[in-house]
Amino acid sequence: MYAEVIGDPIAHSKSPAIHRFWLAKLGLEAGYEATRVTDLAAYFAARCRDPGWRGCNVTAPHKLAVIPFLDEASPIGAVNCIVPADGRLTGLNTDVDGIVEAVAGADCSKVVLIGNGGAAKAARRALADAGELVNVTRQNIENAALIAGATLIVNATPLGMAHAGPMPAVLLAALPSAAPDAIVLDMVYEPLDTPLLQAARAAGLRSVDGLAMLIGQARRAFRLFFGAEPPSEHDAELRHLLSEGTSQV
Repeated sequence: MYAEVIGDPIAHSKSPAIHRFWLAKLGLEAGYEATRVTDLAAYFAARCRDPGWRGCNVTAPHKLAVIPFLDEASPIGAVNCIVPADGRLTGLNTDVDGIVEAVAGADCSKVVLIGNGGAAKAARRALADAGELVNVTRQNIENAALIAGATLIVNATPLGMAHAGPMPAVLLAALPSAAPDAIVLDMVYEPLDTPLLQAARAAGLRSVDGLAMLIGQARRAFRLFFGAEPPSEHDAELRHLLSEGTSQV
């Protein structure tokens, strides 16, 4: 049996490293691959005929595009995990689980969410109980006043990633106006220590890198694919393995 991650491009994905690490620790005879997919119709037609296929993770640019091929999809409006069962394909969003794990215990009385794409949709669901949720988008991203008093700041955009644009300097400069004990989560992990996280620490805030969310979202997917619990006692070793090089899920 095997699962995989699909996208285009895909060679840089860390998902195989995570799932293979857990499979090896548990001694399970299964595989996990990274598959470049450009034709979703042909891909699903082939996989649905393969009895060894246990499902797939989904990354850019397919998180929205896969939905028409599914029998059931997450109401979030973005899918990052697909599981076959009884001839049906179900699309889920385990990014929600990853975000919840990454910010466990955070004060969510004022959340500033940067972004409005698929990752931001997951963040909205994960942070549904926030006292106040302020959405920073392309239209208002230069408005530094939005950061004032924030207890949790989440970057759900590629800004700060090696091949994307930078986080606007005005937002970085506004971080000292956040609550003194605020947490800043950056979903980006290429680089792992982003300018946003560096600025957060300089402002005396707690920083949480993208690996926390990445590992968290993979846990639920692993359970769904392989019917086993990922061995969390090896998380430190896994983080070290993933930190040796950074890439996209």
